[in-house]
Amino acid sequence: MTDRRIRIIEEGFFRVLMFFSTSAIVMVLLLIIISILVKGLPSLSWEMISQTPRGGFYFGKEGGILNAIIGSLYLAGGSTLLAFAVSLPVALFMNVHLVKKVKLVNTVRFLLDLLWGIPSIVYGAFGFTVMVYLGLRTSLLAGIITVTLFIIPIMIRAMDEIMKTVPRGLLEATYSLGSTRSETAYRVFFRQCFSGIITAILLAFGRGIGDAASVLFTTGYTDRIPTSLSQPTATLPLSIFFQLSSPIKEVQNRAYASALILTIIILIISVLARVFERRYFKHKINF
Repeated sequence: MTDRRIRIIEEGFFRVLMFFSTSAIVMVLLLIIISILVKGLPSLSWEMISQTPRGGFYFGKEGGILNAIIGSLYLAGGSTLLAFAVSLPVALFMNVHLVKKVKLVNTVRFLLDLLWGIPSIVYGAFGFTVMVYLGLRTSLLAGIITVTLFIIPIMIRAMDEIMKTVPRGLLEATYSLGSTRSETAYRVFFRQCFSGIITAILLAFGRGIGDAASVLFTTGYTDRIPTSLSQPTATLPLSIFFQLSSPIKEVQNRAYASALILTIIILIISVLARVFERRYFKHKINF
């Protein structure tokens, strides 16, 4: 058998393998979406979205999950902003200031990958330990800090992978024009990687708003909407967990409706980010 024949067979085999792998992933995604829609859509109502839980809500009576919706947005939004304030300078520093120190940068990336792989429940346990040491109670602030620690490695590595694609010739060109490293980082790298940075933010936000384990011990749970950082708060993942734990069928169906709301929130934020990104690139300066 000739080498050309072998290459043709290998190419055909991997094409078939990729087709079935992609089809399997799409099928799993469709099954998840369909199951949420079928079980959750009949239980979804304006009352559920616009009201907080009333007495007996978890026993199938009146009320909604507005407290969990607002709490999740507070928690994910606050932690994403805080993580962004830390992650962007670190990612830029790795790819601009430490670009020639390859071993050091690779070590940092390896450590960040390790932190990324740590289960979120470990971050929750660490946050709880810090709370006990400092004498803090379960609160929105404790949850924001815990989720921030959880998503920082995700955001840094996502930004780092995008910045690695920027041509190094661009870095040398800015230096030859007299730019400082800070100017190169924030005026060149940041603009060139803007769409990738938005993607990293969305990825971190999605992990933050959808995680239950990291906030299980730190945010607590309440039927009220928090009015300060020192108050406990409800989140959609924990609300889904508590409702699925109920033996009442109606409450379990509400859990699927809550999962549908969580999916819709992430979809809306993704669409808004894309719209903002397109408006930005209309006025983007090419380097």
